[in-house]
Amino acid sequence: MIEIQKKNIERTILVALNTKEIKREIVEEHLDELEELARTAGAETIIKIIQDKYSADPAFYIGKGKAEELSSLVEINNIDLVIFDDDLSAVQVRNLERLINRKIVDRSGLILDIFASRAKTKEAKTQVELAQLQYLLPRLTRAWTHLSKQYGGIGTKGPGETQIETDRRIIRNRISHLKEKLQKIESEREIQSRGRADLIRISLVGYTNAGKSTLFNLLTKSDVFAEDKLFATLDSTTRIYNLNKQKLLLSDTVGFIRKLPHHLVASFKSTLNEVRSADVILHIIDFAHPYFADHIDVVEETLAELGCKDKAALKVFNKVDIVKDKSKIDFVKNRYENSVIISAERGINISSLEKKLLEMIEHCFVHDTIEIDIQNSKLASKIHSIAKVLSTKYFDSIMKITYKANKENAEKIRNIVQSQK
Repeated sequence: MIEIQKKNIERTILVALNTKEIKREIVEEHLDELEELARTAGAETIIKIIQDKYSADPAFYIGKGKAEELSSLVEINNIDLVIFDDDLSAVQVRNLERLINRKIVDRSGLILDIFASRAKTKEAKTQVELAQLQYLLPRLTRAWTHLSKQYGGIGTKGPGETQIETDRRIIRNRISHLKEKLQKIESEREIQSRGRADLIRISLVGYTNAGKSTLFNLLTKSDVFAEDKLFATLDSTTRIYNLNKQKLLLSDTVGFIRKLPHHLVASFKSTLNEVRSADVILHIIDFAHPYFADHIDVVEETLAELGCKDKAALKVFNKVDIVKDKSKIDFVKNRYENSVIISAERGINISSLEKKLLEMIEHCFVHDTIEIDIQNSKLASKIHSIAKVLSTKYFDSIMKITYKANKENAEKIRNIVQSQK
């Protein structure tokens, strides 16, 4: 992953399209979030534009007339780049850049730029580069003449710019190499996980900037980086969490966001496996955000995409200390049954969170005793790898194993034992 030095602050215009499919106030909220993304990437928003149109123009997205108007605004206000709130096709990017003569960045490109600047570990950098290449492959449109012709700024950090025809082949080869690299990382994670199979796993998930890292630090007494910016956390972090004399594994994960590129989710598969392998999911919600219900939907859709829809989950409404309208508390209590309201920053109601978490753990795990042939060491080893063995008693030709496991693994063990009878 190549990072390019960029100017201190880039002046930008943000553009959204209102196709009448959703309310204008929602489009405005999406544009406000895009402004926050731009700020996180290091840009200053000068103008925000919403174009009313029945559907996106296939050539210029907002229509040629509006694009020409946008070109004039760019010149008058000394704008460095224009950011669109939706993904643009290669044709749209090419046409807009020719007309406006400035960098054109879409929402996915902006998110990838932020990820490129926030990636710290080897795994995260590999995942980001893979996502960048998959994003750029169909968009080799601007100044793709040679690596020496790079230019800095938002939307240009990444693999660089080379001749289109050779780059397509080079990029595909690089994508293949990065996928193999991530498969090795995933295998290493699985080996590490086997050594912790007896510990209950809890994953923190939520919309970006909901306060996951702040809660993670509070519960595990850690110092994971937390900041009031989107995507402050990119790398998955796991720590021991001591709860009522139980040792648990607590993982902090990358935040979700609306319109999150599918290839980005795919690239972060190894990191998001922390969510897949979790026994319990704590869904952290920014209670103070005016559109927190929309954020809940985005996270639940992403969890469904990851195959985690049916996992045990507790909704944790965070930042209650800055909620001005206290009637929202009653609304949440009535609307969301399995939930708790806290402030991770102030440590408010954390005892209630831990009490509910203990109840969920007891509900989600089962104790069982099975009898297997004393010679069946392979099955015994399998049970040890996916369950916490509480006791093993030996008799003439059998051994009785008492274990504790989540419902999914308990069902696996019962099926294996049944199939060998």
